[in-house]
Amino acid sequence: MTIAHTTHPHSSTVLHSTLTSLPMVARGKVRDNYAVGSDRILMVASDRISAFDVIMGQPIPGKGALLTQMALFWFDKLGHICPNHLTGDAPESAVTPAEVPQVQSRSMLVKRLKPIMVEAVVRGYLAGSGWAEYQQSQSVCGVPLPAGLRNASELPEPIYTPAAKAEAGEHDENITFEQTVALIGIDLATRIKTISLALYKEARNIARAKGIIIADTKFEFGLDADGTLVLMDEVLTPDSSRYWPADSYEAAFAQGRNPPSFDKQFLRDWLEQVRVDGKPWNKQAPAPALPQAVIEQTAAKYREAFERLTG
Repeated sequence: MTIAHTTHPHSSTVLHSTLTSLPMVARGKVRDNYAVGSDRILMVASDRISAFDVIMGQPIPGKGALLTQMALFWFDKLGHICPNHLTGDAPESAVTPAEVPQVQSRSMLVKRLKPIMVEAVVRGYLAGSGWAEYQQSQSVCGVPLPAGLRNASELPEPIYTPAAKAEAGEHDENITFEQTVALIGIDLATRIKTISLALYKEARNIARAKGIIIADTKFEFGLDADGTLVLMDEVLTPDSSRYWPADSYEAAFAQGRNPPSFDKQFLRDWLEQVRVDGKPWNKQAPAPALPQAVIEQTAAKYREAFERLTG
């Protein structure tokens, strides 16, 4: 078992889960997915972290458990808008007693769905690739925006800017709504857009009351055996969203920069300035080794987001 014990309140750190009682379906950047029969999947959130589509060699202690608990928090809050993939079964019930420490508090036992190959991205603020694109074209993914917006500006209304899911190791590609219609048909494309905007607006209001700005996020959907549209994967975690502390937004915006975020932006910023053999890192594997201070500060960012949100 690849478990290194730490003094963190979560009993163990998992870089790679090694369940032998279940067949592995896929190992993603963060999640290890195992088949449970033909109709369910055990999703184990490891403590791996990726940046620039490269997985770091060191885990972030407690991250997988925090991501899972945060996703469960949001599934609970948003269930009235769209059904989700949770089965309600305890993840521990799917593994042997010896494997329980690997899945405890970091796993979800979910329905096996047919994934829809569109990432449903919603932006409430102009940041990241959206800001870069706006400076070129005054639009994001084909959605025209008003003139005069600045980096980290709140948009007049949240916008839906989908992406085509890439193969493992490749970058997702921003596409227009019309391109999603060509991929999956007008009915499904429209339903995903409408539901994604509704999910974002509800989550934005919940988070705002807790002093957090959700600048943007991405949702993933699948279809069940009956053709029902189901929200799946993780939802509204700092891995799939840009989380900003509301109390430092105004000052950062006035200076034309993003607020310090509760996500892996801290790690990305460190990677941007690190030197490998005297040169900037080329953003290819292998990643530079992370100093303990970067690991601890990244863990603290995730923890603070979770604690602010859930109290």
